Amino acid sequence: MTFLMHESKDIVGIIAGGGQFPMMVAEAAKKRNLYVVAVAHHGETDPALSEKADEIIWIRLGQLGHMIKALKKSGVKKTLMAGSITKRRMFENIRPDVKGLTVMSKLAIFHDDDILRAVAGELVKEGIEIVSSTLYLPELLAPPGCLTRRRPNKDEKADIDFGWRAAKELGRLDIGQCVVVRRKTILAVEAIDGTDATILRGGTLAREKAVVIKVSKPKQDLRFDVPTVGLETVKVMSQVKASALALEAEKTLIFDKPKMIAYANEARIAVVAL
Repeated sequence: MTFLMHESKDIVGIIAGGGQFPMMVAEAAKKRNLYVVAVAHHGETDPALSEKADEIIWIRLGQLGHMIKALKKSGVKKTLMAGSITKRRMFENIRPDVKGLTVMSKLAIFHDDDILRAVAGELVKEGIEIVSSTLYLPELLAPPGCLTRRRPNKDEKADIDFGWRAAKELGRLDIGQCVVVRRKTILAVEAIDGTDATILRGGTLAREKAVVIKVSKPKQDLRFDVPTVGLETVKVMSQVKASALALEAEKTLIFDKPKMIAYANEARIAVVAL
């Protein structure tokens, strides 16, 4: 019976990292009557994904050969990448198989985009198409305009303009996607520690009224690497009395959007998508 149900549906693969996004994608795919095969990462992916996917295979970070074999065995011809991998764990929890080692040995620099493009290239060679992670959830992308009741004031706009250029340059070097600014001074740039830690570092230096800018990289492949913000982002901003958040419209995912905007309104944090 299970085999017949599988054969009657189109199949989609999810290469899953951490966070809620893989589960949201799985739910959205199943609503479209798709058969969902998830490849999950030990120590990163929420075990609850097993309740959302029709099949789940667990691997360790770097086991590219195992991943490809699992997807092909399940008949996957189309897959997407959803969720985050904690960058710090790349130095302590990676256990590549032969395929993973082969791909890594060809990389001159271990930047996010280089790694993801290399993985995508290997999947394509095996006949597995990589599709956009937002294919089934386009409504999560930030719409253009001011999303909160309060709009950025004159000083905040000046900091956004200044920080936007810096964030794009940071992205061009594939270092990070976020900067924190106060009075046209860069207080923190995102590196391996992630956005929340960057906001805390920069916001602490600013003491108050820090402006946070998060953008996509100039050459970012939005099939598998989309900037994200959510309720936790504005909560962290509130901790350090930051006053404004600027995002890149239609290139940034917003999780828990109603709750995030409600919290931002309560904290008088301006959120704008440009």
